[in-house]
Amino acid sequence: MRFLSALMVGCLVAGGAIDGWQGAGGALNADEAKLVAFVDANNDAALKLLEQVVNINSGTQNFAGVREVGKVFQQEFDALGFKTQWVDGTPFKRAGHLVAEHPGPGPKVLLIGHLDTVFEPNSPFQKFERVDARYAKGPGIVDMKGGNVVLLQALKALHSIGALKTMNIVVVLTGDEEDAGEPLALAREALVGAAKGAAAAIGFENGPGKPETAVVSRRGTTTWTLRVKGQAAHSSQIFRSDIGSGAIFEAARVLNAFRETLSTERHLTFNPGTIVGGTTIEHDPVQTRGTAFGKTNVIAETALVQGDMRTLSPEQLAGAKKAMEAIVKTSLPHTQSTITFEDGYPPLAPTEGNRKLLALYDKASQDVGAGAVTAVDPDRAGAADVSFVAGEVKMILDGIGQMGSNDHTVNETADLQTLPSQTKRAAVFLLRLAKSF
Repeated sequence: MRFLSALMVGCLVAGGAIDGWQGAGGALNADEAKLVAFVDANNDAALKLLEQVVNINSGTQNFAGVREVGKVFQQEFDALGFKTQWVDGTPFKRAGHLVAEHPGPGPKVLLIGHLDTVFEPNSPFQKFERVDARYAKGPGIVDMKGGNVVLLQALKALHSIGALKTMNIVVVLTGDEEDAGEPLALAREALVGAAKGAAAAIGFENGPGKPETAVVSRRGTTTWTLRVKGQAAHSSQIFRSDIGSGAIFEAARVLNAFRETLSTERHLTFNPGTIVGGTTIEHDPVQTRGTAFGKTNVIAETALVQGDMRTLSPEQLAGAKKAMEAIVKTSLPHTQSTITFEDGYPPLAPTEGNRKLLALYDKASQDVGAGAVTAVDPDRAGAADVSFVAGEVKMILDGIGQMGSNDHTVNETADLQTLPSQTKRAAVFLLRLAKSF
């Protein structure tokens, strides 16, 4: 599927319309102005909450820490009148998830975040630290504890004007986004279940960290494993009609054919990350490492290659798999290749519904003075939990959380000026979305 161009987004925004709602011509109404005022008046409290949760280590494998951060947000949602529950993660070997429900007469809107970070207790990066008046560092401050605070503060603003009581909101904060539990279907059961019947889903990830963009599409991830068998013999006999080329040459043929056939397709990438080959091999798929034994004068008997593939749509994924399987089937003489695929995060295709949400969000952003918003190139948007609901929800937007830089590194930094601006436009966006149905 072709990706939405900036020009197309501009045309949508210029029309100013989403089904059932017409833009206010750049002005905020009285309720929307109250939302903005609430965010400004409560920004210090938002910053305090952000510092509190950043200072709690919640690396994915630190189950107690993930649950502790979940408890902080659970208490906040309880205070807003949400019905909350903690979904135990024992069956999928993780801490679990927080689900908060606020039933209302309107169509259901699903809001998505996550509690865990990539920084485990043994990381040297553990605490919130002010860089200056504008910036702060901290583990997960951008990805995505800041996004959770944006989500929560937007709901608090809506509650302050009485709008929340008529809204049907479900919030899911997963505890294993950075390292999903196994089996994956069970680890995402609560999220997918919450998405059923939802009219829209909004993710509060940081995206590429730029407030002028939001995410309408994400590429999915698939792991592939190529296994090759060859005929062992003395190296002086290689290429003989009754001996063949060996496993390593066959693996090289397959990989080069992948590159020649598929490397120019837009939004499709595939990377052979590990390869082992020789007379005998050992491979650990969990640790993604391996060892090989062989000699320079012995034709390689076995080889294994493991890599990932990223695709923008289910159709692109199916086409790539078909092409790779066809290449694998045409093995060199006296070799045999097989390929298997393990799907991870599904793709989030750039649908018309997603573009409509972007148009509405862009208008809200401009009306609160935060500037125009366009769609980020999906090649620059990584995988995220929002993709798991693509099969259930027709309108999805992501990447509207806390802005910053260097996420997943010890220099992860939040631009604190964007905390109130992100919250303002999220609150106005959610209010207008509720009125658009």
